[in-house]
Amino acid sequence: MAVKTPRLMERYYKEIVPHLQKKLGRTNRLSLPRLQKIVLNMGVGKALQDKNRIEQAAEQLTQIAGQRAQITKAKKAISGFRLRKGLEIGARVTLRGRRMYEFLDRLINLALPRIRDFRGVNPKSFDGNGNYSMGLSEQMVFPEIDPDKVNFTQGMDITFVTSVRSDDEARELLRAFGMPFRDA
Repeated sequence: MAVKTPRLMERYYKEIVPHLQKKLGRTNRLSLPRLQKIVLNMGVGKALQDKNRIEQAAEQLTQIAGQRAQITKAKKAISGFRLRKGLEIGARVTLRGRRMYEFLDRLINLALPRIRDFRGVNPKSFDGNGNYSMGLSEQMVFPEIDPDKVNFTQGMDITFVTSVRSDDEARELLRAFGMPFRDA
């Protein structure tokens, strides 16, 4: 049984690499920007009152990513938030390789267009080291989530980690993948 290469992965090697080589003026393919991983994170603050929420959030994150979510625990106590060290407060998934490209394809082509009043993602959300972070206000934009089984809406953070230290090169890479940046 042959494993099918994800569409964006194929496109990266056939179209995006030659485009970036020409645009950045480099001949070495390994010096070009590339995606290393995508990290999905759900902070479930309400899990302190309702223990059910953390399992539901982790289950939904697993459905979205196609990979089992890891439940995260508080690293330190913060009395203002009634938080003790070791309490379960979130879920996360780190995607690499094939799953990363498949998730990126679903995010750009299916999930983002389903957001109400969507005008593009913020082009200024880079961290200065070539990594891009964005937030979604609800998990319902993904087609994997069945709206009838959702008891609460939960936001999530998505971080794209690239191999370059320059925001401009990382922006060019994400734009080549089809990330819909709004005009600044």
